[in-house]
Amino acid sequence: MSHMKNERICVNGAESEIAVFGRGSRNLIILPGAGDAFRTVKGMALPLSLMYRKFSPHYRVYFISRRYQMPKGFTTADMADDIAAIMEKEQLANADVFGVSQGGMIAQQLALRYPGKVGRLVLAVTSARMSPMTQEALSAWLLWDTLHDYESIMEDTAKRSYTESYLRKNKQMLKIVNRRTKPAEPKRFDAIIRSCLTHDVLDQLGSIRNPTLVIGAGKDRIVGGEASQQIAEQIPGSKLIMYDEYSHGVYDEAADFYDRVLTWLTEPEGSENNA
Repeated sequence: MSHMKNERICVNGAESEIAVFGRGSRNLIILPGAGDAFRTVKGMALPLSLMYRKFSPHYRVYFISRRYQMPKGFTTADMADDIAAIMEKEQLANADVFGVSQGGMIAQQLALRYPGKVGRLVLAVTSARMSPMTQEALSAWLLWDTLHDYESIMEDTAKRSYTESYLRKNKQMLKIVNRRTKPAEPKRFDAIIRSCLTHDVLDQLGSIRNPTLVIGAGKDRIVGGEASQQIAEQIPGSKLIMYDEYSHGVYDEAADFYDRVLTWLTEPEGSENNA
């Protein structure tokens, strides 16, 4: 297991958790969604390596959490600056970047601010500008956060993220998770959600030249399926995959989700994957 490491790393005057695994010759940075507010990747190298075992032969994989003690007004651009600084410290000149949900917002900023550090870019169930539906959901979560009602946040997130059959099948497990979930530190959830609300780079995406895969869900009840379509329209030469029957949690439900990501990431330059 020497190829795995869990590390707390300090850059820009703050500490972040990273979990590293894989023996591949290329680097892949994975940026998780806003769930990072509740649980960072601290100590998660082993379980993540099992979940992403198909990636390990191809990549050295770096899961990176947001910093601890985020100051008020911290933005997705500030988070991207942290990722770039972590790459410097880890001596990663370049990496493919896979961002999910809010992680996709940070990935957009990273590609815009540090294009030379990014190889291929995967933007999954994310948005470049908040829609009224997203603002409504996030505002409700912020209100529950002030009441320390994290169970309601988790219940609402699950309802918005999954199909009815998934919710039925995983009812007991979700109930346990919802009851036990609390933010990793005070004010962390508030800072992360507010950074989503201020994220607006839609008009800048046309300058991204990195090969880009955009994945959306037609019934996404958090960012909306049209958010992925907008991103794909703006980034020149990008490829769009839409899962029409799923919502925001498509990565948990669609059996081929990670296979399609890996296939696209590892296909030869210039080839077309029309799956």
